Amino acid sequence: MRVSKDSFRGCLLGGATADARAYGMKEKGKDLINDNTQMTSFTLDGLVWAADRAAKRGVYAYIPCLFYSYQKWYYTQTGSLADKNYAFILGGEILEWEGLFARRGTGITSLTALAGSIDNKFGTMKNRVNASNGCGSVTRVAPIGLYFWRNPEMAFQIGAQSGALTHGGTEAILAAGYYAAYIAYIVAGLSMRAAADNALSILEKEQGSEACAGLIEKALELSLGNKALNKATAEIGQGFTAAECAALAVYMSLRYEEDFVGAILASLSFDGNHASVASITGNTLGTFYGQSVIPARWVTDVELADLMVHGADLLLERVEREG
Repeated sequence: MRVSKDSFRGCLLGGATADARAYGMKEKGKDLINDNTQMTSFTLDGLVWAADRAAKRGVYAYIPCLFYSYQKWYYTQTGSLADKNYAFILGGEILEWEGLFARRGTGITSLTALAGSIDNKFGTMKNRVNASNGCGSVTRVAPIGLYFWRNPEMAFQIGAQSGALTHGGTEAILAAGYYAAYIAYIVAGLSMRAAADNALSILEKEQGSEACAGLIEKALELSLGNKALNKATAEIGQGFTAAECAALAVYMSLRYEEDFVGAILASLSFDGNHASVASITGNTLGTFYGQSVIPARWVTDVELADLMVHGADLLLERVEREG
């Protein structure tokens, strides 16, 4: 098993450092993160919130807590609330981190969906908020895999439902579920290939999964070959849809399985959505190998590294407490 500070921190720092390298901007000597890492941080916040609420009340409310944590993100990006009745979200430690208030490639689909989610109503798998299959649903789900490592099928379901909060396309929803399950299987101790295969088995049971599953299968096949990077990735896509993004990250993490830096550099050099693919590739390899695989300078230089460490430790505490 990889239930440790090393793996949990590796997941968060791996994603953040890759995200920052893709974003390519510096401020006050720090490599700036993009909205992929911001949203991942708010996913973690929602899970910690749900765990603490359950410890007091005995009832879990993962999706509502994730929704209201994403509303916190909406507040950081707009300076306003989608609904005045959401003022209760303005408490909480995560809003003390000023770096999360910066607008960095803010996902318009997520922003618009959250703006329209008022009266405590939000997107679900039955009541879709839009028809978007964009990658924003999948780039934020890694903490769900960490938290639900004991039950990858639950990781899939919560990941999918979290995707539906902002993205209504079937592929966006299922890709989010798939990647959460992929991370869960890795934490459970499987090899990355076995984790990818097992998560695929869960995905294939879902109605409408053919397109997403087909891309994952293509990624698994291509990762075993020696086809040139741009030729291989062209067969999968550019990563702007959630299914393509998930499949490309699977390809990168398996093709460069023993080379964190190589995987990130490959994610930054192919013809497509570098930031999103790189960030979840970083989540994956960071989870598998732990934080020591990430170059020390990348960690030292990345913005909000202390938040990544603190958040990872908070989540691990809840996981261990629930035993």
